[in-house]
Amino acid sequence: MTTDALTIHESAETTGWSPRMLRYIERSGLVVPARSASGYRLYGAAELQRLRTLKELLQRFDLGLSDVVFALRLGQDAELRGAVEEWLSAEPAKPDDVAGDDWLSWEQDKHQKLLAAAAATPATTAEPTGGTIG
Repeated sequence: MTTDALTIHESAETTGWSPRMLRYIERSGLVVPARSASGYRLYGAAELQRLRTLKELLQRFDLGLSDVVFALRLGQDAELRGAVEEWLSAEPAKPDDVAGDDWLSWEQDKHQKLLAAAAATPATTAEPTGGTIG
């Protein structure tokens, strides 16, 4: 192992991020360390600087880590970016097949069906949300 790079545990101690959060940051594509021949993560000066400035960014703008991950996705995925921009600029519109006085109950029923479907879906392993940056 080279002496100008730190392991994940040394990097965690140096930066204040936990090893678990460093793995999440890597999986998210925000900071991807080099790997040793035996597969150990190696954090050099550039990666440590990115981790420090990431923490500063989160604190400065009161963001969660997931916010920055989403921003990265928006920057990389034109289809997602277009869908979000379209949704943001869209005006609410009643479906043509719904009577005006039924629109509220129709939306409530639709929402309840979506919640029921989500509850019936098997839970997946949740990623850290980024609310804590330590």
